[in-house]
Amino acid sequence: MAAPATEHVRNVVLVGQDGAGKTSLAEAMLYVSGKTPRMGTTHDGKSYLDYDAEEIKRKFTIGTSIAPIPYKDYKINVLDTSGHPDFICDTLSTMQAAEMALFVVDAVAGPQVMTTKLWREAEGMRLSRAVFINHIDREHADFDMAMATLHARFGSRLGPVTIPIGQDADFKGVIDIIRMEARYFGEDDDSERIEPIPAEFADAAQAARDKLCDLVAEADDELMMKYLEGEEQLTQDELESLLDKAIAQELFIPVFVGSTIIKQGIQGLMEDICTYFPHPRSHGRFQMADGTSIPIDETNRPAAFAFKTLSDPFVGRLSFLKVLSGVLEPGMELINARTGKKERLGHLYVMMGKEATDVKSAKAGDIIVVPKLAETRTGDTISLTGEIAVDPLPLPVPQYPVAIEAVNKKEEDKLGTFLARAAENDPSIHIQRNEETHQTVLTAMGDTQVDMLISRCKEQTGVDVRLVPVRIPYRETIRKTAEAEGRHKKQTGGAGQFGDCWLRISPNPGAGYEFVDEIKGGAIPGGLIPAVDKGVQETMKEGVLAGYPMVDIKVAVFDGSYHSVDSNEMAFKTAARIGFQKAIDQAEPVLLEPMAHLSITVPDSYAGSVMGDVSASRGRVEGMSAGDGAAAGTTTIEATIPYAEVTDYATRLRSLSRGTGEFELELSGYEQVPHDIQQKLAADYAARRAAGEK
Repeated sequence: MAAPATEHVRNVVLVGQDGAGKTSLAEAMLYVSGKTPRMGTTHDGKSYLDYDAEEIKRKFTIGTSIAPIPYKDYKINVLDTSGHPDFICDTLSTMQAAEMALFVVDAVAGPQVMTTKLWREAEGMRLSRAVFINHIDREHADFDMAMATLHARFGSRLGPVTIPIGQDADFKGVIDIIRMEARYFGEDDDSERIEPIPAEFADAAQAARDKLCDLVAEADDELMMKYLEGEEQLTQDELESLLDKAIAQELFIPVFVGSTIIKQGIQGLMEDICTYFPHPRSHGRFQMADGTSIPIDETNRPAAFAFKTLSDPFVGRLSFLKVLSGVLEPGMELINARTGKKERLGHLYVMMGKEATDVKSAKAGDIIVVPKLAETRTGDTISLTGEIAVDPLPLPVPQYPVAIEAVNKKEEDKLGTFLARAAENDPSIHIQRNEETHQTVLTAMGDTQVDMLISRCKEQTGVDVRLVPVRIPYRETIRKTAEAEGRHKKQTGGAGQFGDCWLRISPNPGAGYEFVDEIKGGAIPGGLIPAVDKGVQETMKEGVLAGYPMVDIKVAVFDGSYHSVDSNEMAFKTAARIGFQKAIDQAEPVLLEPMAHLSITVPDSYAGSVMGDVSASRGRVEGMSAGDGAAAGTTTIEATIPYAEVTDYATRLRSLSRGTGEFELELSGYEQVPHDIQQKLAADYAARRAAGEK
């Protein structure tokens, strides 16, 4: 496939709920265009696009695949994305590389949760949108009901450009409302035939045509006035000349219908994509991080935006690039705006699923894949000068932490390397080594993403891993003031050890650790006072109740004694430890737990369930507000909950709200744990110590 001119490229991202048929639509387009010799199918593991072992096993799309489809003189880059909430970051990043979002909706189920969520995201990106109602041949399929639901959910600017000839088991083909003709895809010879509209569908077709003209006329003020005054109807030429403007300006959102399985409605869809969908230059300028923007123009200096990276076990890192300007060619050196380092383009690939084809160039507006860009990560921009940086899309923050470890401790390094590479490629994965709890914490979007990572780790590295409970970073403190003597005396034949100090400990809420020297008259030499401080701090790191660090304590050394020969730093460190532990026993030690502030937004119908769950989780609701504008019909709940109760909140809220809820979490200080929980944690700590564990 030769590098097409910018005006002949169409970048279309397929989005929507899992199961609606996004991948099968891309597979049908590949087949109908002649790009593939057979129709790829997901259910039997023979998809060209869902080729990854995990995708074959799970039977749904995990990461974006590209289907470059040649159609007449055009190249349609179909970007097939995941509709699973755990992989929404990959989907959103891919949407930034497209000019058109084609929402695939099941004719029976209608638009579901992910469809609605991604629709709002597309609106925010100012992406042109279209809808393909799929599976119209399924039992209980209802086109009118699907359209009514779409109008209720997304507004009145949606209008059909194709309507079905029959539905359910009676579905035979589609009526093209733009050209007013019936189109049938042959079952035997894989060819499309065009016929007059059947008489029984003439009224429905004319009603759809009138709706289409009503919406499209708004793209031209002069024609709109004539149209409203009833002087004339839009002619065929006027309609077709205005359609692309109306779609680009979001005045009109076309709705297509068909069945990917029997390939009805596919060829007409591809024709309309090429004819009416916006090309990269007509879509507008690309926004930069510094507030400026650049046009998509092949005559400018080369620049490209990495909207996705992945690691291929055979090729290495692959960078999916949207060419912003100029022409990319193998051997070219571009500078990464984030790192300031040069990247050499060794090869340029056009990818179809996992199949890579070398090409000699890629022009502005096109999408290309480049291997082995060592410094380039998702969201980076590379250019001739290194001065161009695209403003990357703000992505959801992962909020599902799990602790992960290798079953065989000798393989921890291999696990660490795998996780680091995964986090480099996927911004929705965060890896942190918590030195306090001695755990590697993987934070992801949900349990499915974690499960997929574990499977890939085993497949690619041979390392067996397991998940263990995330250890909560509790703290210990005191509630009362107490005094105690720490006395250490040891005689060993030669020089002995002697240290004696009196300590006063008291609560120091919110002020951290404070050490005060109140020694008078030289009871302890000044040179040994720092040893007392150090001994106390070492003891506080270990804790006394359950092995957690102690905080917010003021310690004063106010008396003591020493021996001119046997007293030294080690002796007074030991004495301080003894005195501090004795004082703690009298000072009412308590455990503190980290608290999390949650801002939870759900549809009004789920607010009661969410608040009930907050109460059941030892939390408290601190405020509620009703959404307005685009957020109308939602409630935002502000709550504070012990962090130990919400480490799994990403999956819990999904269940409580049927996938419609969103939340933000921020740690917000510590509070005392209930007595029964303190007793349990203390007993667990005592048992670990007795077993010789930390």
